[in-house]
Amino acid sequence: MVGWLGAVQAQEYAAARWGVGQRVANGSTDAMIRRAVDAGRILRTHVMRPTWHFVTPADIRWMLELTAPRVHRIMAHYHRRLELDARVRTRAAGIFERVLGDGPHLTRGDLGVYLARGGVVAKGIRLAMLTMHAELEGVICSGAYRGRELTYALLAERAPRAKRLAREEALGELTRRFFTSHAPATVRDFVWWSGLTTADAKRGLAMNRAREEVIEGRTYWSIGRSTTAMRPRQVFLLPVYDEYLVAYRDRDAVPHGVALNATGPGGPLPFQNPLVIDGQVAGTWRPVQRAEGVGVALVGRTLTRTEGAALAAAADRYGRFLGAHVRLQIESRQ
Repeated sequence: MVGWLGAVQAQEYAAARWGVGQRVANGSTDAMIRRAVDAGRILRTHVMRPTWHFVTPADIRWMLELTAPRVHRIMAHYHRRLELDARVRTRAAGIFERVLGDGPHLTRGDLGVYLARGGVVAKGIRLAMLTMHAELEGVICSGAYRGRELTYALLAERAPRAKRLAREEALGELTRRFFTSHAPATVRDFVWWSGLTTADAKRGLAMNRAREEVIEGRTYWSIGRSTTAMRPRQVFLLPVYDEYLVAYRDRDAVPHGVALNATGPGGPLPFQNPLVIDGQVAGTWRPVQRAEGVGVALVGRTLTRTEGAALAAAADRYGRFLGAHVRLQIESRQ
């Protein structure tokens, strides 16, 4: 599933696991996805725009080589402000490579200790920027979690058979992944999602002979044939930063004002967990830890009987994913 989508935003680790899990038809569980990440079958690292993503080991090399130069340009401002020049970044990456090659996977705090021993003082955001730089350079990536804490490993260890592609081939491949799994979508959507340029997006579409369709004055693109169809009154409890919303800059097709509490450069951003009914955002929900299991507190419009039954089924699927009892708590509003 991660490979088919290309990459999955994974800023919130638990939420990203649910985002992947509910798209897999074989009844996947949270424990299964945790094991996949710990084993390195899914990597959680910085690629494309500067945030965490899930990506497969087979794709990480060519994807980094395609998108990292653009991310580096974005990060240059932070490097100057934090006085992290090229010498410091290179030295830190070299220390990470040495210490991770000698032993087990290490947390960010562990890496900071080794940096200090090597004469590089970095804590907090400075340390985070140095680990991100090493990720973008293809030196390190996610290791097995230590409890709830992320560790880092050598990318060469976690993805020894990663593919390398020429830039044009990589551009065509990333464009194909996005416009197959996220279509219909606009050029602006792909530019936002990938961090690449508009010229790159147009060239990638041309290479893939993408189909265009103008709807209400906006041009949407698709590659391949859609194999999905939404059932009437289908209900999803989507996680925060889910690909259904966060992967798009143009979101007019999915009205979602009820679900939002923040804005960004492209307008409102879906920072809350959306309740989606018939493809439209109908409210928000949040998991609540309870002694008897997990509660789902929901705010949205009044649901019909059919929608309520579909919501109960979605909550049941969430419970099976977590391996916990889920209790719905609904607060309706017009």
